[in-house]
Amino acid sequence: MSYLRQQGKAGPALRDALPGMLVFGAAFALPLLILFVVYRVAGLVGLVVVLVLVVALVVAVRRRRAVIARRRSGLYTAAELRALDGEHALARVTARILRRDGWRVRSQPWQGTPRLMARDGDGRVLEVTVRTIDSAGEATPAPAPLRRAGTEGYGGVLRLVVTRGRYGRQDVLWASRQGGVLLLDGQQLEAWAAGADLSTLVGPLPLPRRRDVDSAGG
Repeated sequence: MSYLRQQGKAGPALRDALPGMLVFGAAFALPLLILFVVYRVAGLVGLVVVLVLVVALVVAVRRRRAVIARRRSGLYTAAELRALDGEHALARVTARILRRDGWRVRSQPWQGTPRLMARDGDGRVLEVTVRTIDSAGEATPAPAPLRRAGTEGYGGVLRLVVTRGRYGRQDVLWASRQGGVLLLDGQQLEAWAAGADLSTLVGPLPLPRRRDVDSAGG
């Protein structure tokens, strides 16, 4: 054994493995001890009730973890989108969805309002702002905080305005007069959050021209 230990082939000694064995034994024996105490105090019915509650708690925790993992991966249900509270929550969800689709996202607030700057592997630059909705479900009349754009998007930057509500005729006319401005309403947002590709919802996202890439990069 001494020779094997010198060669590193004997494995851990008992004193090395004992702490782990004690912890494993305690973790196994403690629940049994608790169940035994419950049985002695409350009888078989009480034991069954405790077991049912424990199983229900484990199932609830597993489901909650699965929901959290799904949201962090950028997938949301329509009900979860409707439950969002405020523009910052909507911006956080939008950032997760963009990352899910392969965009590199950073937060750059604009005059106290959330704004995201995103870039994909093909060099597209996307400036994202969000708009809240009122009790009637329409987009608020305040204009989105966007810089003046040219016919193809100033500086090669595409601009996406996201809302959980609807856009009116004036919103659509305003966006059509800008360059590189895309509107995503609540119905499109639900499809996007469920896994749809952004380009299938708002149209093809043009690749930046070389001069736009140079302008956006520096």
